[in-house]
Amino acid sequence: MIKQPNNELLYKVGLGLIPKLGPNIYKKIIRNCGSAEAFFNMPRGKLERIQGVGPKLLAYRNQKAKYLSEAEALIDTAVQHKIQIHCFMEENYPTRLKSLPDGPPVLYSKGELTLNPKRTIGIVGTRKATDYGKNITQQIIEELSRFQPTIISGLAYGIDVEAHRAAISRELPTIGVLGSDLNTIYPSTHKKTAEQMMENGGLLSEYKLGTEMNPGNFPQRNRIIAGMSDALVVVEAAKKGGALITAEIAYSYNREVFAVPGNLQSKFSEGCNDLIRNMKAGIYMNSREIVDSLSWDMDATQSSTKQVLPDLSLLDPLEAKIMERIFDKKEVEVNWLSHDLKLPISTLAVKLLNLEFLGFIKAYPGKKYQWLQKN
Repeated sequence: MIKQPNNELLYKVGLGLIPKLGPNIYKKIIRNCGSAEAFFNMPRGKLERIQGVGPKLLAYRNQKAKYLSEAEALIDTAVQHKIQIHCFMEENYPTRLKSLPDGPPVLYSKGELTLNPKRTIGIVGTRKATDYGKNITQQIIEELSRFQPTIISGLAYGIDVEAHRAAISRELPTIGVLGSDLNTIYPSTHKKTAEQMMENGGLLSEYKLGTEMNPGNFPQRNRIIAGMSDALVVVEAAKKGGALITAEIAYSYNREVFAVPGNLQSKFSEGCNDLIRNMKAGIYMNSREIVDSLSWDMDATQSSTKQVLPDLSLLDPLEAKIMERIFDKKEVEVNWLSHDLKLPISTLAVKLLNLEFLGFIKAYPGKKYQWLQKN
């Protein structure tokens, strides 16, 4: 029996349970219908106008009671296991993933983690890390620790777990993105590390409890590591492997990518050296490369001064409202802003362009906007 049929979380989770419903069409449904609940209740004729909504998807929609019942059971189980559910376009969903076409529509997390931290660094590499790779990983985290970034990795053997452990030792938050559900720690030898991460960070997965572990899940989860990272550092990598997949994805997302150069005779440096040679990654020599590329020093200077909302008297009411939301959040993604203000993307784009022309905001890759502080 469905206890909360009007609960939007219930409908969003239920929508995500429909077979073969990819991230793109899920997000398109939410944006066009306004909510997951509206999708399940909207007249068929209106839904057919949404590109990608065909007879098969509409047939699944007719099984509304089935998917909502499964969603309710899933939510109840998550509560029992102290697991949080994060759905697309909700406040607690990672902002860094919202603009990505393949960002997971539903995520599950466990621990004391913040999914929208101010600064994030992804660190990945080979499962067969050398002493050189482990030492460099520790050095990277030690040098960046003064900026208190959240360290993102995959809890795998080698460089991944070394990054998590180095973060723990320096009391930095760290998030492990799993290729399994949150109750299945793989490899199991890393359970103790996973438990330690819960105190200042935690685990993140797109796989609901009870999902069978599949080798294909691990390359797929790499897009979350890439998307959650402001900058990704590949410490050691062979010519093929998960670390290179993550780097390629981060590059396609316009994230900053760095590779640690290595011995030309080491097979675990071939991948890093190739990334540098093909100009898909900057060469990592020390933390200054990351700090400069992400303007962290400048960011620290600006945050020490009081931020004051600029004079909005010259703006029309809608522009002023948009400006207030950007000022409040400091950085927003255009789809989130459209959903928050209930404005069509076309109308919003015109207003954002004018605000940028007037010098109130600045556009960044990933359809993100920040307000410009005027001295």
